[in-house]
Amino acid sequence: MLRLASSEVKSLKMALASSPPSARNQRVIRVQLIDDSAVVRGLTRRWLTGLPDIELVTVSTDGAKGVKDAGEIQPDIILLDVEMPNMSGLDALPHLRRVAPKARIIMASTLTHKGARTTIQALSRGATDYIGKPEAGQLGGADAYRDTLIEKIRALGGPPVPVRPQPVQRPAAVVRPSAPTRRAAVFKRPDVIVVASSTGGPQALQTVLPELTKKTDLPILVVQHMPPTFTAILAEHLDAVCRHKVAEGLDGEEVVNGRMYIAPGGYHMEIVERHGRVTIGLNQKKPVNFCRPAADVLFSTAAAAYGDRTLGLVLTGMGQDGCKGTKTLNDAGARVLVQDQETSVVWGMPGAVYNAGLAHSMHPLNNLAGEMLAVIDGVSK
Repeated sequence: MLRLASSEVKSLKMALASSPPSARNQRVIRVQLIDDSAVVRGLTRRWLTGLPDIELVTVSTDGAKGVKDAGEIQPDIILLDVEMPNMSGLDALPHLRRVAPKARIIMASTLTHKGARTTIQALSRGATDYIGKPEAGQLGGADAYRDTLIEKIRALGGPPVPVRPQPVQRPAAVVRPSAPTRRAAVFKRPDVIVVASSTGGPQALQTVLPELTKKTDLPILVVQHMPPTFTAILAEHLDAVCRHKVAEGLDGEEVVNGRMYIAPGGYHMEIVERHGRVTIGLNQKKPVNFCRPAADVLFSTAAAAYGDRTLGLVLTGMGQDGCKGTKTLNDAGARVLVQDQETSVVWGMPGAVYNAGLAHSMHPLNNLAGEMLAVIDGVSK
């Protein structure tokens, strides 16, 4: 079992003490790292030290030590390695949630089938997010890993997205004089459901979709920002709890009732009309909103294929993916619901739609399935 060297402790204390006074005095995001790798500890310390809004407050070398430290320090963010001696990240997770209930936990996992399965399990058990961990030989040049890590820390630990004071609660409120086609006195019954999610999405999907599929057999297409392998494991988990048959979408596959299609990691998923049939199209065109799959791609093609017979849902996630696609859905006369800020892990994606005036209604996570069923049944106003 690896121990934290005295030189590591000394350098960490010196680095933190030398940070600018302004950084020490202002509200910063307090981070705990739990990892048995000395290389990872050293690189993470180097990446986070000196940032004005982030402070690495403690480094723990295994899960058991990490639980003890978290209870004493109460960090805002915990970076938790999946594979460690003494106590693994998955085993430490419930203890961390108990001793530091307010902390957001980011699982660091290798991009392998085993790592993906463990990560999805961790997300189902209360981890907030995950980050794909590079191989040890690649850590020295892991700029993308560093940038993603800092972005996630800031998104999960930073101030909330401001809410604009003019929310849209009724379909008529989204009408713009320049877009008269968006005026719809009565919405048509949907024939398809399209869903977008990112950070916090796996947990949100496992809350909404099982309840939704109990009472509708409409086809459901989902974009969840995840790399390859991870989306396949997510589909397995959803298939176990939903009445629909759930799997990654296949190129050319027909969209039919009773099925749920997860966009495969690394591919955009489109809805394409071929010879009178509505089918799935997959491609590896350039990322949209830095994402592939991207919700904007799915939403815009759903608007073209189904028009006002589409029901859209935007769940928790970083960034603004889905906002442009939601406008296309609005222009086609479709209806879009979003998750509220209080129940979102990150209110980036739903917040962008809501603040743009493109959401017809906003609801807490636990209410979304019921609200969507009301739209499907024609009783929602």
